[in-house]
Amino acid sequence: MPVPESAISIAVGESDVSGVYARPEQPFATLVVAHGAGAGMEHPFLRGFTQALNGHGVATLRFNFPYREAGRKFPDRPPAAIAAWRVAMDVARSRSDGEPVWAAGKSFGGRMASMAVAEGMDARGLVYLGYPLHPPGKPEKLRDEHLYGLELPMLFLQGTRDTFATPALLEDVVSRIGPAAVLEWIDGGDHSFAVAGRKRSAEEVGASVAPAVAAFMRANG
Repeated sequence: MPVPESAISIAVGESDVSGVYARPEQPFATLVVAHGAGAGMEHPFLRGFTQALNGHGVATLRFNFPYREAGRKFPDRPPAAIAAWRVAMDVARSRSDGEPVWAAGKSFGGRMASMAVAEGMDARGLVYLGYPLHPPGKPEKLRDEHLYGLELPMLFLQGTRDTFATPALLEDVVSRIGPAAVLEWIDGGDHSFAVAGRKRSAEEVGASVAPAVAAFMRANG
């Protein structure tokens, strides 16, 4: 039976953003999850992902960035996104029972989480659901500078056909970060983790990556 979800409101600056919180009995960790640039927290991929994590003993908090809440299409600049991340983590921590609180995000959301941690946000670890290492077709424009000073556990989940991360480049970046960073490839997956020839809903795809994330969190809790 799915863990019940609760809609919550999160005050970010002078406005509020929406959140969805779910807590199974005696979770071993909490994971705060941010959406990608083109979709909000209610995207089926994220719903499937967090609901599956609840089944693995992880409490979850999904939230919207301010631009999404306001109905704008262009993502927030890093200062605004980082401010939202800090508040969401504080809310998750206030609802925890002392268990570790992790940060995760799809593409843009994960990159903003890593930038927030680089600027001092506390998190037990980071999970990247498709890290946007560079714009598609522009491997020379790497978004990696802030990653090399991070020493907390980091899991990079990446599809081998993801146009936002040339495999050789991402492997090099992860190796240079150090032993705390782990890269797991989803064979044939694109930036949304869809695999050609496999008909699955976005919700099913999201659920399919949850076991690897839960296992990493348990091993590094």
